[in-house]
Amino acid sequence: MFVLNVIGKGAEPGLLRGLDNGPAKILSPHHAFDLPVADSAALAAARARVEGLALDINLVATEKRRKKLLLADMDSTIINVECLDELADMAGLKPQIAAITERAMRGELEFEAALKERVGMLKGLALDALERTYAERVRLNPGAKSLLATMRAQGAHTMLVSGGFGYFTRRVAQDAGFHVERGNMLLDDGEKLTGEVATPILGREAKLQALEDAVASLKIDFSETLAVGDGANDLAMIQRAGQNGGLGVAYHAKPVVAEAASAAINHNDLTALLYLQGYSDAEIIGT
Repeated sequence: MFVLNVIGKGAEPGLLRGLDNGPAKILSPHHAFDLPVADSAALAAARARVEGLALDINLVATEKRRKKLLLADMDSTIINVECLDELADMAGLKPQIAAITERAMRGELEFEAALKERVGMLKGLALDALERTYAERVRLNPGAKSLLATMRAQGAHTMLVSGGFGYFTRRVAQDAGFHVERGNMLLDDGEKLTGEVATPILGREAKLQALEDAVASLKIDFSETLAVGDGANDLAMIQRAGQNGGLGVAYHAKPVVAEAASAAINHNDLTALLYLQGYSDAEIIGT
């Protein structure tokens, strides 16, 4: 069985009258609801009907809906910035490096090569720039703490897996409430960055491997997973999680990711990932 999950300011079942196959379930008054539908054709019809409104509408399987594993990207997903671009700003190189980041996230460049190129441009940057970047620029995106607290309270395992850097993943994981984190390691000489990153580099395939390893370790099915990200290096894990009733979510993502994901959140914050799983306001911690 499937439902249309509708999220956004002013979300009311009456907007989709005639597409329903049963009564709507209100998850958040005037903000989120589920609508039973007869088949997947209702998704396109619903999106067409509310075109122009800031609503996220997705088709979600009701079986095993509350996921036992959350695997999340960090930069521009759990946090508000791309840490590498902010480090580049400290070095006076943000326009040059951010342009490469954008192309890599759109899938126009191979991730590992693009990462090496950008890190190489930061050679000689003093190590205190990392702390300044974290303290001055990095903020959790709205809804992050509620997402983690609620899923953990329901017994889910949570992983932060980033193509960014361990210096930031360790701190963000602690701030947000993840069980574990993985990231790449910037190399330094004790005072400055050397312009190199430790290998092997954690990229698209490593994120997929993290998902597969966690599924095996937890002895769960892929249908019980949720993977979320915004860039091309998140594609493999998002596509794998989104098969057979799982949730692969493109979060304010690049077009190449949004087109391949099983669900997309373009207008709402990270609590949307809880509404996708059928949680109501009364069950969400911190709202």
